[in-house]
Amino acid sequence: MSFNARNQLKMLIKLAGADESIAENEQNMIYHIAQAYQLERSDVDEMIKNKEEFELGSLETLSNDQKFEYLYNVVQLMKVDRQVFLSEIRFCQRIAERLGFKKSVVAEFSSKIYGDPSITTDKEGLNEDMLKFLK
Repeated sequence: MSFNARNQLKMLIKLAGADESIAENEQNMIYHIAQAYQLERSDVDEMIKNKEEFELGSLETLSNDQKFEYLYNVVQLMKVDRQVFLSEIRFCQRIAERLGFKKSVVAEFSSKIYGDPSITTDKEGLNEDMLKFLK
C-alpha cells in the first residue's frame, strides 16, 4: 500500500471514531496531521462528517503487512512536524491498540521511524520486529 495523505487521514478518522465518537483531542490531532500535509481544515471537516461513507474495512481482517503499513504511517505522521507531544503519543498508542498491537510498539517504532520521508528506515527489519508487539 502506498502512502496517500487523504486516505491516511480517512483511516485515522475511521479509527478515531471506532468507539462511536471522535474525542476532541483525537480531532485536534487529525487537524494537526492534515495541516502538516497542507490539507484544508474544511476538507477534514467534510471527511469527519462523511466518515460513514468510506470503508476502512474490518481491522481484524487486515493482514500483518497492512497493519504494519498503517502503524508505520501513523507514527511517521506523528513525527512529520518534528515536534512530538504527549497527546500525539497517546493518540498513536490508541490506534496501535485498535490495530491489535501492544502500546509499547509506538515507542519502538518511534525510535526507528523518521518524520522526514527522505530519510530511509529499515522497513523490512521493522516489519519483522512488529510481530513481537501483536497481542
